[in-house]
Amino acid sequence: MKSLRAAWKLMRALVHGIAGLLTITLLFPRMSQVEREARVQAWSLEMLKVLGIKLEVHGGPPAGGPLLLVANHISWLDILVMHAARYCRFVSKADVKDWPLIGMLATGGGTIYIERASRRDAMRVVHRITESLKAGEVVAVFPEGTTSDGKTLLPFHANLIQAAISAQAPVQPVSLDYLDAKTREISFGALYIDDDTLVGSLWRALTSPPITAVVNFGEPQTHDGRNRRAWAEDLRSAVNALRQP
Repeated sequence: MKSLRAAWKLMRALVHGIAGLLTITLLFPRMSQVEREARVQAWSLEMLKVLGIKLEVHGGPPAGGPLLLVANHISWLDILVMHAARYCRFVSKADVKDWPLIGMLATGGGTIYIERASRRDAMRVVHRITESLKAGEVVAVFPEGTTSDGKTLLPFHANLIQAAISAQAPVQPVSLDYLDAKTREISFGALYIDDDTLVGSLWRALTSPPITAVVNFGEPQTHDGRNRRAWAEDLRSAVNALRQP
């Protein structure tokens, strides 16, 4: 029965994904940016319901930009969860662009792609984020640079933080946690690390006990003369403090 329920959720998620792609293709060209953002958030909330994942949001999601959000990174679900909590432009690894359906949805949602192994591309993305912030947008990054096991927080890379300094924009720390909906213990169903495949991780999430995604928004910070490395360390401490005990 567990596998049948998971297969049903997967089929519904596929249908909802195709509906989202049609919205991007057919409706987005006639929508304002505000309308697009609202549609992405509503679509993301509905997708979480389809997947059987409950969303909890604590703290104050930003009312608007310019603002850089920095969050810990656990799963492919992170972008969906943060979109459901508050629309933002994401910076994501370039591989996501080639994922079936998900890549097209991410691109349509305004994702900025980065080749993480390329220092030159990192500089290009910093300039792109700076431009977005100067245009008054809310942009989200995962400074760990890769996903963690949900228990530990990896060091924060400081490169992307430079965009907030260059744009003179505040940065808001955000923590993400995935919990067993019943026990409130850490759920490993949503993990996407090491040798996990996207399909394998998705199936594990669908067959796991019900998951609650918890998003904690901290207080925005300004750089106050700190260099990007010092600010990255302080932001890492702030994200860690927001995480579930």
